[in-house]
Amino acid sequence: MEKSAKNTAKKTAAKKTAKTAAKAAPKKAASKTAAKKAPAKKAAAKKVPDPTLEIVKKCHKALDDKKAEDIKILDVRGKSPITNYFIVATATSAPHMRALAGELDKTLKDMGVNEIRREYNDGSGWIVVDGFDFMAHIFLPEQRGLYGIEALWKDAENVDPESI
Repeated sequence: MEKSAKNTAKKTAAKKTAKTAAKAAPKKAASKTAAKKAPAKKAAAKKVPDPTLEIVKKCHKALDDKKAEDIKILDVRGKSPITNYFIVATATSAPHMRALAGELDKTLKDMGVNEIRREYNDGSGWIVVDGFDFMAHIFLPEQRGLYGIEALWKDAENVDPESI
């Protein structure tokens, strides 16, 4: 008889445990439902500034300070395999064009950015300053119209330097 008393005690304990678990289960479900209904706080997505845009903005300012004309910034990310941004500007003369390129060199040096290279041939009317993630194209008016960089990259977005 001892065995049957023990079995009965085990069955009773098992029933109590099952009842306790059944009672506890709805509470857990209720708490999960309440948690779902509570408004979730969305973490504000922090916009990480593009360091290249800061460089481009300062280059734009340097060109503007030296009286470059018709300065444009083109976002060519995903469109060009060689760079992310183009800065296109017009100089009034060959000496002015060289002065603008020199000012870009100075600005980049002050920012600790190494210029990759500079392309210029006497009489070409075009200087390219390659900063890897951006390229600055400085033209004389005739060459800017002849090469039509903006038309070649017409699907590129124009970047407003004030929005940077």
